[in-house]
Amino acid sequence: MSSRHIARSIVLQSLYEWDFNKKKNLEIDLIIKKNMEEFGKGAEDEKDFIKSLSEGVLKHREKIDKIIEKSAPEWPLEQITIIDRNVLRIGIFELLFGDEKEVPPKVAINEAIELAKSYGGESSGRFINGVLGTIYRELEKTKDSGVKKD
Repeated sequence: MSSRHIARSIVLQSLYEWDFNKKKNLEIDLIIKKNMEEFGKGAEDEKDFIKSLSEGVLKHREKIDKIIEKSAPEWPLEQITIIDRNVLRIGIFELLFGDEKEVPPKVAINEAIELAKSYGGESSGRFINGVLGTIYRELEKTKDSGVKKD
């Protein structure tokens, strides 16, 4: 397993705990520290990535959640499982706000699908793939029309 995949797993576990317990954004650092100590073997070199990914997701969470609501209108945000909701947040952050040279869109989508398959329910991978695929196609349309992403 790659160190980046382990890093994303730690971010997912941390966001899950944060979301489940309705924590404040400032508390994510403590949650990540605890999860790094417990699950971080193999991701020691990815501390900056973990920090930027988790902080980025939380910083853009309101925008990301609106995108989820728009892209999966039949699923109100609170009805999406905590795992799937946070996998989507990670995937959307990497797609829309991340460095495309560092993490190409197809890698971001594939990583999110793998997280969903590992941690989510039976249909989580398909659900994540559908939502992120829709967002990616919209992103490609805006690129083709010359509109810049956020």
